Amino acid sequence: MSIDLGLPGQRSGIEGVPTFDGPQNAKEYTSDQEVRWCPGCGDYAVLKAVQGFLPQLGLRRENIVFVSGIGCSSRFPYYLDTYGMHSIHGRAPSIATGIATAREDLSVWVVTGDGDALSIGGNHLIHALRRNVNMTILLFNNRIYGLTKGQYSPTSEAGKVTKSTPMGSVDHPFNPVSLALGAEASFVARTIDSDRKHLTAVLSAAAAHRGTSLVEIYQNCPIFNDGAFDAIKGADTKADAIIPLEHGQPIRFGLDGAKGIVRDSETGGVKVALVADVGEDAVLVHDAHNPDPTVAFALSRLTDAGYLHQAPIGIFRQVERPTYDDQARVQVATAQESVAGTRQDRLAALIGGGDTWTVV
Repeated sequence: MSIDLGLPGQRSGIEGVPTFDGPQNAKEYTSDQEVRWCPGCGDYAVLKAVQGFLPQLGLRRENIVFVSGIGCSSRFPYYLDTYGMHSIHGRAPSIATGIATAREDLSVWVVTGDGDALSIGGNHLIHALRRNVNMTILLFNNRIYGLTKGQYSPTSEAGKVTKSTPMGSVDHPFNPVSLALGAEASFVARTIDSDRKHLTAVLSAAAAHRGTSLVEIYQNCPIFNDGAFDAIKGADTKADAIIPLEHGQPIRFGLDGAKGIVRDSETGGVKVALVADVGEDAVLVHDAHNPDPTVAFALSRLTDAGYLHQAPIGIFRQVERPTYDDQARVQVATAQESVAGTRQDRLAALIGGGDTWTVV
């Protein structure tokens, strides 16, 4: 599977962030902290991919910051030799919004999990997405609460038997990609922890995007939810389970591309069909740059909500629109220019700009 990285808004490095002259390597982004996750955890693979990818940005380490919430994945900042913050449960997007708005010279990343981001942090996540703040959000989805030892999460399938749902969960799960598209995120993608090449390609596109990038990463929890993604990882099953999304290419999958995604005239969405039955011209060509998210949302609904048997993988949407922090900085600069004098004069004018009175 390959990803078309020739997308609008891409650039070499992050706009406004000082670049680093000279070669860098993964060791420079590896901290001296002992990595502590369960043996076989998918977090190890993602960490290695990120450490190997960050030198490609060409940025100074002091201009990169990782903010995490609470959960297994939220240990990430300890293991990277960059600036970072292990913050509050679910609040990482809000803290990152403040950092990105106050410091244009920083490349801001959020590391979160399906519980941290979609349960207590759900409100913070959707508002970061709709505001389109300059940050990259990595959402590790293992469909379980791992740190607290195996309770069901907002992405666990209905009927999931866990310590907190001994008779099976009656909750309907979130689809993180659908949620992000519904919040009108400007960049939405999905990748897999064990596919280093694909993961790195998606990270490259996400980091290059001006605005909020959300990358859902399917990540296996070998202790509390082992095998949740076997279908899309197994050598004998992944051809039929993975629906690769590549901008400008027909959406085909299965052995020899025998299956394709076509329009569904009955529902208005999309569906899987045999190419031999519908013809190649009927197969949908993926357009990640379409300003209308309708088709991208329809594609996200192909994800199996139960035991994962199929899922689109790749970049669902990448479009350009104004960012929150860029616009906020313009307003601040405009306000500063409207008041003459020193900084102290401007501060005094701001404080006394409304109705004021003296208490004696």
